[in-house]
Amino acid sequence: MENGEIPEDANEHCPGPQSESAGKSDACEGCPNQEVCATAPKGPDPDIVAIIERMATVKHKILVLSGKGGVGKSTFSAQLAFALAAKDFQVGLLDIDICGPSIPKMLGLEGQEIHQSNLGWSPVYVESNLGVMSIGFMLPNPDDAVIWRGPRKNGIIKQFLKDVYWGELDFLVVDAPPGTSDEHISIVQYLQETGIDGAIIVTTPQQVSLIDVRKEVSFCKKVGLQVLGVVENMSGLSQPLLDFKFLKVTETGEEKNVTEWAMEYMKEKAPELLGLVGFTEVFDSSGGGAAKMCSDMGVPFLGKVPMDPRLCKAAEEGRSCFDDTKCGLSAAALKRIIDKLVASEMFSRMENGV
Repeated sequence: MENGEIPEDANEHCPGPQSESAGKSDACEGCPNQEVCATAPKGPDPDIVAIIERMATVKHKILVLSGKGGVGKSTFSAQLAFALAAKDFQVGLLDIDICGPSIPKMLGLEGQEIHQSNLGWSPVYVESNLGVMSIGFMLPNPDDAVIWRGPRKNGIIKQFLKDVYWGELDFLVVDAPPGTSDEHISIVQYLQETGIDGAIIVTTPQQVSLIDVRKEVSFCKKVGLQVLGVVENMSGLSQPLLDFKFLKVTETGEEKNVTEWAMEYMKEKAPELLGLVGFTEVFDSSGGGAAKMCSDMGVPFLGKVPMDPRLCKAAEEGRSCFDDTKCGLSAAALKRIIDKLVASEMFSRMENGV
């Protein structure tokens, strides 16, 4: 338990040996370290000083959160980092999803390794102004499962913050795991002393996702973390008509591909249709979606991003959707959201050197 580190054999939700409730809280019951923690001298975590010093060169810190998995949070984090770097900002992307690190793939960095210098761990760079750090770079096999308890997860997050040498950054985007667990408490606790700007929350339109997002907003309010805004991802399927496949379903349920016939028919009978975009709501948004939830809870709504197969392909291939002229539907929506974020009063102060 040197330097206030949480021991690896500690119970889940351990408050930390330096906490006033160490050895006394309900989470401490049955822990092999309970007596030691209860009687040990308390004091500030010395690593917080190291984190403050390391983060002093980072102007803005943004968390990207989601109430549940599968809503496209990491895709948004990756494309946000790509977009900020394209605006000539110095950007870092920190992946603290310890059990499911998908950022290396979404940035095209699979198989890369972390290097160490006398300044600390070096991020893996996509471009000269876009660096990435993830536990995914530390796994000998990408198929290896990370089966860690909360204390060990907290320890690696602390290491990322105090040992990674980012240099001068305009933005550090932190991709967090879904929910409100130990990792979220740790990252907020460690960064609050350094000046964290706030969180962007990603959701999908249906109520089952928004229920969890409301909990995420509540978490942010409880820990004093500003909600910069909510993004409604997968807000309907948008796709150029030319990209659709057309099927004819027989009475027995057999599917027959009639795409070639449908395209030829439209070219001959209604060529003006070929320039249209097909749209359908995949999720039920009859409850008003994220926009209504934001109005009810008094948090900003940043906008909607459609479900776009070309955005999914860009994420799978680890590249920016903004470089793909075919990715216009989702790229335009993402650009409007990111422009709104950068133009907000908070970030415009940076432009003016305040």
